[in-house]
Amino acid sequence: MDLFTVFAILITLTAVFSFLNIIYIKLPSTVGVMLASLVSSIVIIISGYLGFGGMDWAIKLVKAADFDHLVMNGLLSFLLFAAASSVNISDLKEYKWTIAYLATVGIIISTIFIGFTIHWLFLLFGKEFPLLYAVIFGAIISPIDAVVVLKLLKRVNAGQAMETIITGESLFNDAAAVVLFVFLVAIAGGNAEFTGGGIAKFFVKEALGGMALGLFFGYLSHRMISKIIKEGSNDHIVIVLITLALVSGAYTAAELLDVSAPLTSVVAGLFLAKSRRRKTGEEMTIHERYVHDFWNVIDEVLNALLFVLIGLEVLVLNFQTTFIAGCILVIPVIIIARYISVEAPLIFLRFFRKLPSLKGFVMTWCGLRGGVSIALALSLPRSDDRDVVLVLTYVVVVFSIFVQGLTLGRVINWASSRERGIK
Repeated sequence: MDLFTVFAILITLTAVFSFLNIIYIKLPSTVGVMLASLVSSIVIIISGYLGFGGMDWAIKLVKAADFDHLVMNGLLSFLLFAAASSVNISDLKEYKWTIAYLATVGIIISTIFIGFTIHWLFLLFGKEFPLLYAVIFGAIISPIDAVVVLKLLKRVNAGQAMETIITGESLFNDAAAVVLFVFLVAIAGGNAEFTGGGIAKFFVKEALGGMALGLFFGYLSHRMISKIIKEGSNDHIVIVLITLALVSGAYTAAELLDVSAPLTSVVAGLFLAKSRRRKTGEEMTIHERYVHDFWNVIDEVLNALLFVLIGLEVLVLNFQTTFIAGCILVIPVIIIARYISVEAPLIFLRFFRKLPSLKGFVMTWCGLRGGVSIALALSLPRSDDRDVVLVLTYVVVVFSIFVQGLTLGRVINWASSRERGIK
């Protein structure tokens, strides 16, 4: 199946599922599109078992789409850039240390807790699941997905401080988790040293290298755009092309230089968001509005496409009865890990500075997972342990999007009303 055919089918399915969601399902776009895709996949599976056919063709389509390669080397760069370039930098700057702490220490706490707990639970049920792979699963499932969170936060009133911190955390912990994941996989493959020097060298290269590259390309693009505006040109297409080149070029350069490509995209997007703000801080220029609208469309289309792919991915999962216990227990473990990873850093931070009223349970429930986690799981070398990681990841993502995503507004309203009642 050639690339254009795969693209045409996926875009058609995305359009159809989006239409069905708007007319009949009437859920938030990400949730509704994924639900339609998942139901379609289940229908295809049932039809295949009943002998009606079509399942082999659908599986070929999903495999040809190459989810992990498409997300990690394509969609992720555009989605992270679109999200980062649209945030309010002044708000983000106010809570920068809180965000940085949550996106690093929080990820490490969650990864270790999930890894050791899942490993112990499998042993409790008489199943062998190597500790290293369990910790890798922790790194895969710990980051909250910026793509999902930003979409759903727009529909609920989480409060300015909460929304800013969760937005910043989600942007940076995606990048931090990818770095941690790559390091753990390198250890598993014998390509990295688990020593103080080896860890420091790896993270300095990946993280600082990615940030420096993002700043370089962001600054270069900013200078080019500023030059066009000073010339008095009304050619918005050229500015859009520069931003497209920035995303794809910077991401490719990061891959070639072996630094964190997601972090490069986030930093480049944040740099443009900062440089785009006028001194008045309020209105956008015509150029800014045009670029903003363009990236908003790109963001919406790619989001819809991503969640169609997530729904279709169930066609190639290797479900086994041995995974049932893990699937049942993994969800409470993930929720507890998220709560601990949020509360522990915040308790420590409160000794050094005044923090906004951050509700641990609400921040826990805002911890939605998405396509990045599935893409990371799919990128693991093929093995029985990979199958376990992939199934557990998919279960958590589906629960996160459907259950947490659809009840997020109610949880926030409940927490706010309870706080008012206490006062």
